[in-house]
Amino acid sequence: MELAVQSLAENAETGMIQVSDVVFAQYFNEPLIHQVVTAYLAKDRAGTRAQKTRSEVRGGGAKPFRQKGTGRARAGTIRSPLWRGGGKVFAAKPRDYSQKVNKKMYRAAMRSILSELARQDRLRVVNEIVFPEPKTKELVKLLSAYDWRSVLVVVAEDNPNLELSARNIPAVAVGNASNISPVDLIRFDGVLATDAAIRRFEESLA
Repeated sequence: MELAVQSLAENAETGMIQVSDVVFAQYFNEPLIHQVVTAYLAKDRAGTRAQKTRSEVRGGGAKPFRQKGTGRARAGTIRSPLWRGGGKVFAAKPRDYSQKVNKKMYRAAMRSILSELARQDRLRVVNEIVFPEPKTKELVKLLSAYDWRSVLVVVAEDNPNLELSARNIPAVAVGNASNISPVDLIRFDGVLATDAAIRRFEESLA
């Protein structure tokens, strides 16, 4: 399979690069992608909420009034769930929402997502993105050539100047090909990757 490579310096296509069909020509496995994306979102849930049961709420050791003769319903503690300030019947406890995703599932999902992005022409490749210094205006000009409302820029190595240039642009993010997750790839309208980042994907997913 081949992908077109654009030169940002000349604003024209410089040619094609041969990419692995194993990574960029897979069918769209929607159930697998859904499972992997759900697992990634679930692991970010805090799961720290906590409530107290009737045995954990402070106080309520003494019977509030005698059993008979008051005309009121029987009560053994003021910390009953029926009373204001009492414990909860089914109290929420801290829990871990993370789900297991093995490497084989993760790689298959990433290959499927990248292949679908390539088929939909939502994956564009450029030869390199060089920013000698942070320049938000230059990055806006660069991205204006693409009809995307949100863009993920993927590079092979950390690029602090590029990250600073994109920091104040809404719906634009910069990521390293080694750390990109399935959630990152699907939440943007388009992905702009350098040819070095494409090779990094091939190395890790092939």
